[in-house]
Amino acid sequence: MDDILRFALLGLGLGALYALTAQGIVLIYRGSGVLNFAHGAIGMAGAYVQWELAVQQGMPYWPAVACGVAASALLGLLTHLLVIRPLRRASSLARLVGTLAVFIVLTAVAVKRYGDSVQLVAGKLPNRLLEIAGAKVSEDRVWLLGIAIAVTVVLHVLYRRTLFGLGTTAVAENQSAAASLGWSADLIAAANWGLGSALAGLTGILIVPVIGLSVTGLTTLLLSALAAALVGRFSSFPVTLAGGLLIGVVQSELTRFGSDVTGLAASVPFLFIALVLVARGKALPLRGTFLDRMPTLGTGRVRPVPLAVAVAVGLLLVSVSSPLWADAITTTLVLSLIILSIIVVTGYAGQVSLAAYALAGTGAFIAGHVAADWGWPFELALLAGVLGTVPIGLLFALPAVRTRGVNLAIITLGLATTLETMVFQNTDLATTPGSDGIAVGKQTLFGISISGVDHPQRYATVVLVMFVAATLVVANVRRSRSGRRLVAVRANERAAAALGIDVRAAKLYAFGLSSAIAALAGVLTGFRSTSVVLSDFASFDSITVLGLAVIGGVGFLVGPLFGATFAAGTVGARFGDLVLPGLSEWMPLIGGIILVLTLVGNQDGIGRELAKQAARVDRRTKPLEVDALTEQTVDRAAPLSLHVEGLTVRYGGVVAVDGLSFGIEPGQVVGLIGPNGAGKTSAIDAVTGFTRAASGQVRLGERDITRAPVHRRAAAGLSRSFQSLELFEDMTVLDNLYAACDRPGPWTYLTDLIRPGSRPLPAHVLVAVREFGLQDSLNRPVGDLSYGERRLLAIARAVAASPSVLLLDEPAAGLSEDETRELAHLVRRLAEEWGMGILLVEHDVDMVMSVCDQVVVLDFGRRISVGTPEEVRGDAAVRAAYLGDLSPEDPVNV
Repeated sequence: MDDILRFALLGLGLGALYALTAQGIVLIYRGSGVLNFAHGAIGMAGAYVQWELAVQQGMPYWPAVACGVAASALLGLLTHLLVIRPLRRASSLARLVGTLAVFIVLTAVAVKRYGDSVQLVAGKLPNRLLEIAGAKVSEDRVWLLGIAIAVTVVLHVLYRRTLFGLGTTAVAENQSAAASLGWSADLIAAANWGLGSALAGLTGILIVPVIGLSVTGLTTLLLSALAAALVGRFSSFPVTLAGGLLIGVVQSELTRFGSDVTGLAASVPFLFIALVLVARGKALPLRGTFLDRMPTLGTGRVRPVPLAVAVAVGLLLVSVSSPLWADAITTTLVLSLIILSIIVVTGYAGQVSLAAYALAGTGAFIAGHVAADWGWPFELALLAGVLGTVPIGLLFALPAVRTRGVNLAIITLGLATTLETMVFQNTDLATTPGSDGIAVGKQTLFGISISGVDHPQRYATVVLVMFVAATLVVANVRRSRSGRRLVAVRANERAAAALGIDVRAAKLYAFGLSSAIAALAGVLTGFRSTSVVLSDFASFDSITVLGLAVIGGVGFLVGPLFGATFAAGTVGARFGDLVLPGLSEWMPLIGGIILVLTLVGNQDGIGRELAKQAARVDRRTKPLEVDALTEQTVDRAAPLSLHVEGLTVRYGGVVAVDGLSFGIEPGQVVGLIGPNGAGKTSAIDAVTGFTRAASGQVRLGERDITRAPVHRRAAAGLSRSFQSLELFEDMTVLDNLYAACDRPGPWTYLTDLIRPGSRPLPAHVLVAVREFGLQDSLNRPVGDLSYGERRLLAIARAVAASPSVLLLDEPAAGLSEDETRELAHLVRRLAEEWGMGILLVEHDVDMVMSVCDQVVVLDFGRRISVGTPEEVRGDAAVRAAYLGDLSPEDPVNV
């Protein structure tokens, strides 16, 4: 019992430091909307400044502490001014990677100057033993707890009671409204970056007497701090304190009583992260702007002649290279493979994963053991490593089903760190007797020796062939139906689901393919020597490789080779040594600096510039011809009726839709009108499955789809447009239409790896293109369209899904009178000639009355009238609610 209490008290001291670090993260997040992944590195820098001044330069302890805290505050301020502020209009991915770039730079500088060995540092807090309830504990742990509580109280009062705190809250809630009241979002963010980073420095200085002074130890403190901040929802200082203390206590107890399980105590932060994120299932509300966008994507088009020339040159260089250069080529290519895996999951699918190295290590682990334990040859071990990692990758993908963005980055980093501590660092699992790793011996491929020790050129050749093959697979995916689905999910999950795309399956596919490619890189890395050394797969290296992916261009297939050249041990590093001896030692720092410059100057990376040149060639040699394809006729849609009974939508205590019932028959246009807030969009959301707060019954034909998910309703024949358009901004007009009309079979995800599915636009889509006047815009990016063209594309895309029932939400919003008149004509034709049932929600009542066969009127969520346009015009309830004493002959404007 004494041990339990003693370790709980020790854990409170450690948890207090987690909480202090987390408070700094919360400060920065509240003030700028940015989750700072460089927080631990900034605290590490402050701790080293204090140590150098106090120990190396002889400065008194407390003035050195002040200097260390000030140094961290300055680094935080510079991070905001030089990195985050220039990225305020960039994508949320770019801002996230911006903090990772700062992490890379600071750790590279620290390793270069101090190395990564652990320095024992004496603290100045009293450390005599105290007896508390019969358990003895060092007095410094009590002091740490007191400091954490005091800081929490000060921060709580500061942000609840002072003008600065209220301004920070106002900016976080609504930047535009806060600016109109005189609050500068930039000034608020800068102040919070400085204050939060100062806390990071203070925490780093206080914790080094407990865990020792080292680069790795202080930077990995980030994961525990993120877990505590998540518990506090990145907003509450007291709850964050409680979360940090709880994590510290649980870790301390497991250190004492769970020591038989390697890495169990170190995995506690991840367990908290997983529980919090999966339980909440909501992403952090990252602050963005109307110009917020994802990085540009390449087309995935393969040009055979340049590819053949590049491969021939690569093989020639490998054959004439020295062993050292062959080894550098191998390093470059395996790192390029890991970057290629990031292109699939982050570039194409938009899922920010920090688990690339963990998955690579998993592949090496599986392949190493089947080779060492079962004697499998290299070919089979490679296949086992790749295929065996896919299920692990799918486990990493499970959190992506309920979360994305920064949340997903946190949880994948936590998973990766847990895998590293519990498996890769477990000597019972990660080594074989008499070896520093898993002994696999020298390798042969189909009876030919390819040992990286004896024949490095042969091994480099094998790796080159594997890289080219993997790149071709990813290129196939990009051009395929599966690839369009991934990009659609990346661009807009709501719109993708509304077109029948299974968002969950798309995410799982991206993670599965990405994990297979990462595993391939891991096996090729591990088997280049006679032992697979799992310490080569540190989880935090995934941060660096994501940065390299951004440098090369996270959406372009040429990007991996360019990004990899900025890493240590690669061809780029060896060329650097030729130009300036010793330059390779600075490659991590150079890569970090280039990453910052890339983000600020061109977040699309090096690959974007090459793609521009290729695009010019394509436009000159392959003009898009569609005129000859638009004269086909279209079959009528499957004749299904829609019946809605007793539809009710509640948001807390507010009833948005109250017992709504209506029906739509094939070829019929039904209007749904009412004032703002009447519940029209809520009704469409409920019918199409976009709200869980709905009850009632929805039937499509003879099928009850009340409980069907969104994509299954869409696949059954229920399509919709959105009031806010929700187009796939990363795609061309043509790809938007393809995403809607593609209907992949059950094996498509596999066949697209080898032969991307390609077919002409179906007849009904070609007719829709002609009807909506989009034939001259098919190859244009969505961002280049006018507002009216975007409106028409949104409807055309919904029609391309070939629905039986089409729900249009404010389709005429923002259109001119002529455009509205033409749209009304198109809606009528969709019903009469295409056989669709159409629900039209529109504020332009003249359009509704001229187009619809039947009109349903809502008021405060309740249906107050239903009938033909003439009947609704004369309905006393409608006129009393909306028109007052107007006569039936007067125009109706709701």
